[in-house]
Amino acid sequence: MTVSDASHPHPELDPSAGAVALTRQLCNIPSVSGDERRIADAVEAMLRVHAPHLRLTRDGDTLIARTELGRERRVAIAGHLDTVPINENLPVRDETDPHTGEAVIWGRGTVDMKAGVAVQLALAVELTDPAVDLTWIWYDHEEVASELSGLGRAMRNHPRLFDADFAILGEPSNGTIEGGCNGTLRARVELHGTRAHSARSWMGVNAIHRAGALLERLASWEAARIVVDGLEYREGLNAVRIEGGVAGNVIPDRCAIEVNYRFAPSRSAEEAIAVVRECFADADAVEIVDLSPGARPGLDAPLAQKFVAAVGAVPTAKLGWTDVARFAALGIPAVNFGPGNALLAHADDERVPVAQIEASAAALRAWLTQP
Repeated sequence: MTVSDASHPHPELDPSAGAVALTRQLCNIPSVSGDERRIADAVEAMLRVHAPHLRLTRDGDTLIARTELGRERRVAIAGHLDTVPINENLPVRDETDPHTGEAVIWGRGTVDMKAGVAVQLALAVELTDPAVDLTWIWYDHEEVASELSGLGRAMRNHPRLFDADFAILGEPSNGTIEGGCNGTLRARVELHGTRAHSARSWMGVNAIHRAGALLERLASWEAARIVVDGLEYREGLNAVRIEGGVAGNVIPDRCAIEVNYRFAPSRSAEEAIAVVRECFADADAVEIVDLSPGARPGLDAPLAQKFVAAVGAVPTAKLGWTDVARFAALGIPAVNFGPGNALLAHADDERVPVAQIEASAAALRAWLTQP
């Protein structure tokens, strides 16, 4: 199969070929954030033909497909359709990993996260009589600003469609379970000074020099390790951007440091803000510019415990932020589970082991069909 182009607006997906073949098919439909229409069209066309047992709702380029079997419990399983920009890494190709000797599929989106989406799509078609009711969700705009998220938009527009007892997000986790996620906060920390001619620097106050003490504080900040519901999360507080300077002969009167705080899910948003404000209490201004709370592991739910048994590996903590936090905000315990190594996400040599795709599909199938 070749990379889709404008002459083929509705690429055909074949779920009967299985999750591995579907991974190749999905990856070869370019879907950089903001350009998900064609892949959403292809997924919708496939579901309407091959999954008549699902009740389908479309919101923009987000698809929500639900069983209505009257089961006692409902599970939501979600994955995003978009990728970061392509960099000469499509179409995908089959390779042998030089480090492990494994058979892999190489190319953009294989890890983040079309292999996970392929597993979900294959099972959505296959499982007509699961042990729980299922809500399958495939959404747009995950790799961009949070306010553009297709998942967030669909949750606002169709809140009743997101009722569930447990949720799984197919983010790459090497085929193991990663519980919850860290929260993330970005703050703009400002330091003020007084302008002067650099030939008479003693007449001014250098705002960039004032930033030195704050940068030293960040460099010596020790990342806390916090255990939440049995999983260890590691926090981080780092400068990620710095701005300052007026001209080559002017003492600067302003300097701004953008700081990113990754905080354990046991902390509330208010507690995270307090940590940052206390750390920079001597700054002239601290503005919170972005804030997304984390999600607790969600592994104490009975459904989660059965899922852990089906996967057969010890769960670990998700150290980054993911959309499991959106489910947690609705009161739904959620975990990350999908094929692929997250360290290869967005890399030009992105690649996913074929065996991991197959194992992830087998574990999810076994769990969803057990009484």
